[in-house]
Amino acid sequence: MQGRFKRDGSAAADPELRGGTDRASTPQRAQSNGSAGGTVPADRSGQAPAVEAADSTAPKEPKGPTGPGSRIALRNWRISTRLVSLLALPVVAATTLGGMRIATSLENMDQLDKMQLLTDMTRQATELADALQVERDKSAGPLAGSGNVKDDANVVAPREATDRARLSFNQATDDIRGQDATMTGIHSTVLEITRQLNKLNEIRTNAYQDEDNTARTVTSYNQLINSLLSLSQDMAQATSNPEMIRSTRALAAFSSAKEYASIQRALVSAGLAHSGGPQLSSNDRLAGRNAEDSEKAARERFSQIYANNTGNSADGLTRGLDGSNDEIKAAVAFAHRAFNSNSGIRSQDYRYLDWYDSDTVKIDEMSRIETTLLSEMEQKSRELRNEATQSAIISGALILLVLGVSLVGAFVVARSMVRSLRRLQDTAQKVAQDRLPELVKQLSESDPQDVDTSVESVGVHSRDEIGRVAAAFDDVHREAVRLASEQALLRGNVNAMFTNLSRRSQGLIQRQLSLISELESREADPDQLSSLFKLDHLATRMRRNGENLLVLAGEEPGRRWTRPVPLVDVLRAAASEVEQYERIELNAVPQTEVAGRVVNDLVHLLAELLENATSFSSPQTKVKVTGHALPDGRVLVEIHDTGIGLSPEDLSAINERLASPPTVDVSVSRRMGLFVVGRLSLRHGIRIQLRPSDSGGTTALVMLPVDVAQGGKKPAPSNAKGGAGDVGGGQSSRLAGLQPRGQVGAGPSAGGRPALP
Repeated sequence: MQGRFKRDGSAAADPELRGGTDRASTPQRAQSNGSAGGTVPADRSGQAPAVEAADSTAPKEPKGPTGPGSRIALRNWRISTRLVSLLALPVVAATTLGGMRIATSLENMDQLDKMQLLTDMTRQATELADALQVERDKSAGPLAGSGNVKDDANVVAPREATDRARLSFNQATDDIRGQDATMTGIHSTVLEITRQLNKLNEIRTNAYQDEDNTARTVTSYNQLINSLLSLSQDMAQATSNPEMIRSTRALAAFSSAKEYASIQRALVSAGLAHSGGPQLSSNDRLAGRNAEDSEKAARERFSQIYANNTGNSADGLTRGLDGSNDEIKAAVAFAHRAFNSNSGIRSQDYRYLDWYDSDTVKIDEMSRIETTLLSEMEQKSRELRNEATQSAIISGALILLVLGVSLVGAFVVARSMVRSLRRLQDTAQKVAQDRLPELVKQLSESDPQDVDTSVESVGVHSRDEIGRVAAAFDDVHREAVRLASEQALLRGNVNAMFTNLSRRSQGLIQRQLSLISELESREADPDQLSSLFKLDHLATRMRRNGENLLVLAGEEPGRRWTRPVPLVDVLRAAASEVEQYERIELNAVPQTEVAGRVVNDLVHLLAELLENATSFSSPQTKVKVTGHALPDGRVLVEIHDTGIGLSPEDLSAINERLASPPTVDVSVSRRMGLFVVGRLSLRHGIRIQLRPSDSGGTTALVMLPVDVAQGGKKPAPSNAKGGAGDVGGGQSSRLAGLQPRGQVGAGPSAGGRPALP
């Protein structure tokens, strides 16, 4: 059986199971193939390797990429990943810029937090400076006059107030650290102030001991006070906000003016308390005039800075100093006279306590203005910090909003695209795997006009590229359905042609067989009779080829038996259609009957298998046919040959074709036997499988189902053993009934045709 299933079966090739074109090949040709044992296996297309090598050409190198490529290649990225990557650059840029803005806002907040700390510290420093001014000015009279320190409340009480202010200042400056670059200058100033404050006791001990040089004590206190007031100057270096810088400079200028006014109060108080009567030395008068000029300059500088900072004149703030307060005017005028002439301090009858109280009205007004400036600085610092906090929050919210909108937008767009693409993918897979194959199957099994060939749309109707791809796929689907319909119609026409030709040729062959039978019945010469027998077999094979065309066209046999036929008769009828029928040996065929509707197709099927077994095995060997009745009512028919056998790959491919016959195409004409056997077995539920034989060669297993093997009856017990002579008893009468498939019934009784062994 090897050659029939492995060769293409062209006009010059050996016969195939499907009834190749050269059906008249001689046994000697089969013998040469079988005995040589060197049959060249064919490839999957059926061509011998040598022929394929002669006709093949060298493969061309692919010009483009042949696979999906690397997993990280851009074309293999998911749609969502591509969208996120597309949005990544602008989102990262926006996030970076927003982060820089937030960082700037946080830096401003940090500076403003430090500014609030410095403002609080400046307030403590201003209060300490004010306490030092009160101590210096209020103790000037008692110390310059009587020199009693312990018993005078104007000396002890101010010093105690100064010590309390000093303690508060030290507590406020404990949190200052020099590690921060912006606080380095502040830290240095605080250390300098602390060093100078440590000299306070020395200054108090030597205060106003020289009646003719009061300015020395005033200058010593002034150095401490200026170091405290310099903190407001350092505050300007700790912030980058222009308004805060101008505010700190305005405060420093006005605090300096207040200090100069306090110096004048101290000098005049010491002069009025002079032990020899009111008197100011030339040095003290010079110091007083310098203090007057410095106060005036500081006031002018303050007015200019304040106007530039607020856009308003400082007159409204300093109206209490420059207004109609007679007491302030009188004190200012008296101080001016005292500093400009030697007798000016005696131009008016003042005691030092009265003078101190009178000039304190001006100092108190200046302290009020100074406190107002500090409050404005604190308020401005809080406002700036709130603005920085609000800016940081808004920037962060905007960044989060941009990120959220970007991610949500990317998700929505990607989801829309992916949904459309998934719908397109799912529809394409359904069309490729289910709809189109099912439609092709329906078209091949029924009239194309009775099949609904309408195409269901993918369902993606957008105007973007995905919608266009979906529309293109719908066009491709419709075109595929149209081509399938045309092919089905073409196959229908070809099948009609096959049927027509087969019917015509069968009619002629039947007439030819009748004529040959008539000649056989009248011929007595053995040689002539043998020639007529050979002619009879050739005509029978020609008729089977015609019937193959009917099978290709999907037509049922024209005649059917209405009554069951014994299986042994069916096997003998199949053997009688084989050219080398004398090599077929029947053994142990069960006494069962085949349903009449299956008889013709079963004879045809078995004849093809027997033809293949005899053609591709040695002429000196026998082809053995055995039957086995199974307990469940089925019957197994085995056909054994002793050819060279088949490889496992070829057996697997042949069994697959037998189980699922392919669609009729050009290759079917070259493998007609394989196709016909598969179609006939599929028509009646008969299972056929090829297996390697234990003794070499190939075994064809034919499993007849119950409805075929029992002829519609319950299975009968099998007692048949041995050769054909042990099978059934009424075979001569039943063989006559098989006459429509050939002249089997006219065999031995008609003219001496050799009987089957």
